[in-house]
Amino acid sequence: MIRQLAFLIAALLFVPAASAQAPSVGDVQVALETGKGRIVIAVHKDKAPVTAANFLRYVDEKRLDGTAFYRGVGAPDYGFVQGGAQNDPKRVLPPIRHEPTSETGLTHDDGALSMARYAPGSATGDFFIVLGKMPGMDANPAAPGDNQGFAVFAHVTEGMDVVKAILAAPKSPTAGEGVMKGQMLEAPVTIVTARRVP
Repeated sequence: MIRQLAFLIAALLFVPAASAQAPSVGDVQVALETGKGRIVIAVHKDKAPVTAANFLRYVDEKRLDGTAFYRGVGAPDYGFVQGGAQNDPKRVLPPIRHEPTSETGLTHDDGALSMARYAPGSATGDFFIVLGKMPGMDANPAAPGDNQGFAVFAHVTEGMDVVKAILAAPKSPTAGEGVMKGQMLEAPVTIVTARRVP
């Protein structure tokens, strides 16, 4: 699973950071308690019902407890951090249908959470959090090849400082394959718990 976003580097378009999106009425609040602090996210179950339901199932079944953020790509204020189940057979659920941003209307803006994947429809239990605006990750039906982008399903509402701290954490010079070499965190940041916020 850690190879899922290897081709993302070519898609990154460097645009200045924007503010994280405010939650809407249909959102479900989830708190990720990590080894570097708390991240609260608004899961957009109305806008991205398939992807949101998948993530909430991982939360409700405690499948993210004890997983980690294990990858960080970019500069201190621009890039993404990736975490999740890492293909652990005791944790992963079946892949879900891809919900492109062209269908949901969501975008890879500052604080967006999106599903890691290989081909469209292969996402399971790994996700990434964006710092800055990355329109190159959005679906682009006019582009050749795999033009479906990644499926945004939530936004950070609290704890972007924690996300930045994870991105800034030291990287291993030897871990990772191909373009991911040098992107794997030397000490992965544990996701202690993931819970709905009442």
